[in-house]
Amino acid sequence: MTSAPQSQEAPAPPTRPPTAHTSPSRAPAVPLPTDTPRRLDPYHAADHLTRLYRLAVGMCGSRELAEDLVQETYARVLARPRVVRGDGFSYLARALRNVLINHVRTEARRNQAPAPEHLDPPDPRPTADPEAAAMIGALYTAIAELPDDQREVVAAVDLAGMAYAEAAALLDVPVGTVMSRLYRARERIALALEL
Repeated sequence: MTSAPQSQEAPAPPTRPPTAHTSPSRAPAVPLPTDTPRRLDPYHAADHLTRLYRLAVGMCGSRELAEDLVQETYARVLARPRVVRGDGFSYLARALRNVLINHVRTEARRNQAPAPEHLDPPDPRPTADPEAAAMIGALYTAIAELPDDQREVVAAVDLAGMAYAEAAALLDVPVGTVMSRLYRARERIALALEL
């Protein structure tokens, strides 16, 4: 019994991984890493407005002051071209923190630094549920009564949605410090809200 001759195909040539010198027609596009320094685009910087505002409210405790701080942050950052890494939010958050520090120093020199009891609670109107509105107001009041270092961490991680590493870079502390401050802050908030 003779078997039919089997066709032997030549092995495919080895493929090279795409490099920066390969033409796009031969290799798929490789996205640039987000850590590549690039110029901050003013139009994309505006995408972070809501998140930056939430961070500002959490850091200072006042809606009106938060609006002023965010406006001052954007005015300073967009006054001249900036080179950033990533999506730019970390840079904007750092700039916001610096603007807040400058504001607190200026107010301290004027002897008019606001005490936490004078700060406005957040506007509870976004929700139609009165119980939820009361809970939100109590939550923001509890956040405003935290020590500064804990309030900054809660604002960065819980209100602005930053990762621990981003918050650590923003606040210039190790990641472990962010985690411990966040734990203690959440514990105090839970006690204040009797959860």
